[in-house]
Amino acid sequence: MSDELRLIIVSGLSGSGKTIALHVLEDLGYYCIDNLPAALLKAAVDDVRSGKDGTRLLAVGVDARTRAGDLESLPELLRELGKQDVQSEIIFLHAGDEILLQRYSESRRRHPLASQAKELRTAIETEREILAEIHNSADLIIDTSDTSIYELADIVRGRVDRRGPEALSILVQSFGFKHGIPADADFVFDLRSLPNPYWTLKLRGLTGLDKEVSEFLNSRESFRLMFDDILSFLLRWIPRYKEAHRGYLTVAIGCTGGQHRSVCMTEQLVAELQKAHDHVQVRHNSLSGHRLSPD
Repeated sequence: MSDELRLIIVSGLSGSGKTIALHVLEDLGYYCIDNLPAALLKAAVDDVRSGKDGTRLLAVGVDARTRAGDLESLPELLRELGKQDVQSEIIFLHAGDEILLQRYSESRRRHPLASQAKELRTAIETEREILAEIHNSADLIIDTSDTSIYELADIVRGRVDRRGPEALSILVQSFGFKHGIPADADFVFDLRSLPNPYWTLKLRGLTGLDKEVSEFLNSRESFRLMFDDILSFLLRWIPRYKEAHRGYLTVAIGCTGGQHRSVCMTEQLVAELQKAHDHVQVRHNSLSGHRLSPD
């Protein structure tokens, strides 16, 4: 049996879904430890390796409660572990301030950095500052602002668990500019210059998943030209991401409301990319449902 071990560091803002992500990884066979000091990380790796059950999967939760020195030393520690056959990656979860405030208001739970002298909004801002270094070092950033607990579980299973060693996981997601640009996107494409099915009454209540909307858009030369340009760009640059040993690539396709043009374009791009690449997934942000609750 190979001695290589897969280590996933799960970090992010309180209320963004870290606990849910760890629970999913635990269900997938990972030995999970929450809020482990970085100084004990190597000991945890050694302990998992020495286990008789043959487990080679470890997930560790790291958040703002961790000592500042441990956070600063984490990237270097992971590089050292990499020399010892430990394949590591950092997954960072976050959401917009207003979403986090709403989640805490609905759940009535206390933010770990909040106190009588520090209001909730200030605690969130402080937490962002503390975690800035690990955010910048993350291999995968997941914006859970419009994500249900079930959707987050699917993202973790699809993007993290099913991605083999050295493989590139590609996510193409549609969104609406009026809801904000997804903060986890590597590439963002704007379709707002294209004809909008919303202004055709019989199409207004449909989405880009419906045949009628697809036929409307594909009958427009501008839509076909935009599709060809975006597809050519991605086919040219995705191999460069693989050469750079990137584990994740997120592409965001946006229109005004995220209902028609971006959804249709995303579906067609995914269909073409899946012919050339493995691990290509799709997500429609503005067609999503329930929200998360604080960890």
